[in-house]
Amino acid sequence: MPEHVRLPAPWGTRIHRATPLRFSFDGKTLSGLKGDTVASAMLASGRWVFSRSFKYHRPRGPLTMCGQDSNTLVQIGSEPNVRADRQALTEGLAVNAQNTSHNADRDRGSLLDRLGRFLPVGFYYRSFFGPTRNSWLKLWEPVIRKSAGLGVVDTGQGDGNYRKRNLRCDVLVVGAGLAGCAAARAAATAGARVVLVDSEPETGGALTYERDNEARLAEARAGLDHPQITVLTDATCNGWYADNFLPVIQGNLLYRVRAAQVVVACGTQEQPLIFRNNDLPGIVTAAQRLMRHYAVKPGERAVVFAGTPHGVAAAMDLLEAGVQLAAILLPAENPELAKHASPLADQGVWVIASARVLAGQGAKGSGQLCALDVETQAGRETLTCDLAVIDAGATPGYQLPLHAGAKLGFDDARQSFTLSSYPDSMHLAGAVAGIFSPDAVIQSGERAGAAAARALGHDIPLPDAPPDPDAALYRTYPVPDPDKAGRDFVDFDEDLQVKDIVNAVADGYSELELVKRYSTVGMGPSQGRHSALQTARIVAAETGRSVGQIGVTTARPPFGPEKLGLLAGPLRMPERLTALDTEHRAEGAKMTPVGAWWRPLYYGGGNAQEIIAREVRSVREDVAMLDVSTLGKLAVRGPEAAAFLDRIYTMSHGKQPVGRVRYCLMLNEMGSVVDDGVAYRMAEDDFYVTATTGAVDRVFSDMSWWRTQWRMDVDIQNITAAFAGINVTGPRAREVLKSLEGDVELDRDSFGFLEGRSGVIAGCPVRIMRIGFTGELSYELHTPGSYARALWAALRNVGVAPYGLEASRVLRLEKGHIIIGQDTDALSTPDELDMGWALSKKKPYYLGKPAADLRRSTGLSRKLCRFEAPLDLSGEIGESCLVMKNGVAVGNVTSVLPSPTTGRLIGLAFAAPDDAVPGGRIAIRTRSGREVMVRTVSHAFYDPENNRQDG
Repeated sequence: MPEHVRLPAPWGTRIHRATPLRFSFDGKTLSGLKGDTVASAMLASGRWVFSRSFKYHRPRGPLTMCGQDSNTLVQIGSEPNVRADRQALTEGLAVNAQNTSHNADRDRGSLLDRLGRFLPVGFYYRSFFGPTRNSWLKLWEPVIRKSAGLGVVDTGQGDGNYRKRNLRCDVLVVGAGLAGCAAARAAATAGARVVLVDSEPETGGALTYERDNEARLAEARAGLDHPQITVLTDATCNGWYADNFLPVIQGNLLYRVRAAQVVVACGTQEQPLIFRNNDLPGIVTAAQRLMRHYAVKPGERAVVFAGTPHGVAAAMDLLEAGVQLAAILLPAENPELAKHASPLADQGVWVIASARVLAGQGAKGSGQLCALDVETQAGRETLTCDLAVIDAGATPGYQLPLHAGAKLGFDDARQSFTLSSYPDSMHLAGAVAGIFSPDAVIQSGERAGAAAARALGHDIPLPDAPPDPDAALYRTYPVPDPDKAGRDFVDFDEDLQVKDIVNAVADGYSELELVKRYSTVGMGPSQGRHSALQTARIVAAETGRSVGQIGVTTARPPFGPEKLGLLAGPLRMPERLTALDTEHRAEGAKMTPVGAWWRPLYYGGGNAQEIIAREVRSVREDVAMLDVSTLGKLAVRGPEAAAFLDRIYTMSHGKQPVGRVRYCLMLNEMGSVVDDGVAYRMAEDDFYVTATTGAVDRVFSDMSWWRTQWRMDVDIQNITAAFAGINVTGPRAREVLKSLEGDVELDRDSFGFLEGRSGVIAGCPVRIMRIGFTGELSYELHTPGSYARALWAALRNVGVAPYGLEASRVLRLEKGHIIIGQDTDALSTPDELDMGWALSKKKPYYLGKPAADLRRSTGLSRKLCRFEAPLDLSGEIGESCLVMKNGVAVGNVTSVLPSPTTGRLIGLAFAAPDDAVPGGRIAIRTRSGREVMVRTVSHAFYDPENNRQDG
């Protein structure tokens, strides 16, 4: 690397000079140091052009060096849109520019920059959308996508290692600068559990790179080793959602944080200056970060626009780093700023008051900055430079408060933002609260931390409120009116210039939110951090209003980028095995995942349809058994158990006799069906309740919630994993069970349909219920998981063969039974499912009853019916096929299968209510697009009188 680009120690607090690293950019080998980011290593190698802009393909270089702009987005391997100024450098990293036809230096797409006058804002709406959608979809959209793409997605990329963790704390402090560290210490000292989050690799915030802050930095970091404080660095708080849920992203780890109180101390966001060619590589707000953090000498000759004392401090650092200063520009006659700059003037640096930047000049070939044109009181000057450091003030990090519902205002007199109407759990500190002087910042942090602790009940005195200093020097400066015809960029992400915002207003979009949507300003990766305020100023000027009247566009989560893999979480799908899984595989079962469970589809090899038909016949003609261990199982016990179930389910359980089993139908508050099962009353205060496999977790959660809301004396346990279940069904079911040694009386008169018994069968403790989906004589045996294999073996020894899930689906459909979640949707009511019989007429209340009654009064627009058709339509009629009436879709097929018992194609479908009657006909649009008429039948295709289930 060029030696003159790296500064000697003590510059470079983040780099390890003894560990060089090699990497490539656009195929060229470069070098950096451990601790570098990709961006700092490229700059240290003399490389300033990182990318090409979205629309005009202009060369772009780093601006902020803290991940707050899109200029550094690059492709690294198979991952697009990586922020080079946040990506740690590693050995052998392959980096490439994005949005180029060749590479960052040579891009044929830059021709678009010369055609900019012909591409005004909104031109795509007027030019590319014809009377039909085809002109856009078939011609223009592919062209535009190809020319304006941001990176390449590798669809063959393997799984990433993404993780999620839950994290609870009393106080979450966002921002580890001077104010945030003070807040964390105050809250922790009071006894609160504190999580301190910062996006940088270390604590200290701006103190880590600003001039003469060593003592302040040590003061900020003191006490952060407190046992009540957890520090998360390189972590971004990416949003604020309901109930104080704040996701924090740290690499490929997502912390799901729940915080009782939140202190926002996230500092400020530097603002660029608007002038012609203000996007040239070499124009930065980040000079001190480059020097202090990475020991990068950012240029040889610089111009500094010093809108605040921070800019003057940056100029002093540049001078000490050996960078020649062409001039320091002060934006207005300001005695305080002039006083700050006087030491530099004493060293011979040209300090120009009331200066205005007119334009940047780019060097031929590289496009990098080579000069600035400025306007002074003496006239126009051209200042040769390869670096322009812009300090035009900053905006507070207001995004998180707005996510939480705070209101953002703007004080035109003081040119500063205000926040109001924020929730009680939010406490502002530092610059976000409009406080800038170091002592006042510390005081504001201590007060915010103490206030958060007091809100939690900790006894801690509340420090005095910090004074409200005259901090005008530290606030954003109004930008002089720019040249509306030039290349003066407001939004670097979207390549939007002043003229684009002006034209948007001229086109009739005078409100800021409409300007945003018409022009796309603020909708790029930076989410308006650098464009929102300037856009508001332009709209205000064009409409004769103030910025306070215009407002600033609302910030919505996420604050920064979120990888889809991170949101999805670990790609390792959870798997659950029943206690009989080994037996199924030993029998040659074809296993399949059903949700998280592995279940047998059918047993043995050969033609699947023939095997399924054989298993169905074994149930209808002999006896067979099905592993139903995946059914949800809940123990509901206590003095008010029956009363509780009366409120949860639609049927009556208060007077249900001990030893009886009753069907359970569960509605939500909207009156829609969400689950079903059975309740076996084992004792006056003890019910054994089943739920569907997929819904048991929700049912358990809802039961727990309502028990708390109703304050009922009942205990609920999810015992799904504790018990295995085997359904023994078929004409010989009673015969084979009686052949096993046990103490349960199984005769028809002693153990009737919808009754339950507890006892021992084949040496295994069991709970037996006379229920079944098959329509045949059925006994459902539930036994502790440790006995499951023994019970299965005993049944196999007396000749009971297993059948699989596919045969079970056929058997239930032949009886016309529905499956919740397949034959229902989020809006299905009992009346639509013809299940009014399951709704108690005597109970004054059950969950969902008011809504169900109200929806019944509005009438039905659809109803579930049973239909049958010839078998030769089995390839034509499938699930989700539309049910039509007079050419309009009125429903859909929910289940359909060929029935080996009836020799017909049978199914369930939603249809118009007047058609969904036995003996009617409905029209189904087949997969080939034609409509066929099929006949509807009564509630069951097989044994509609239910004679066989009694045995």
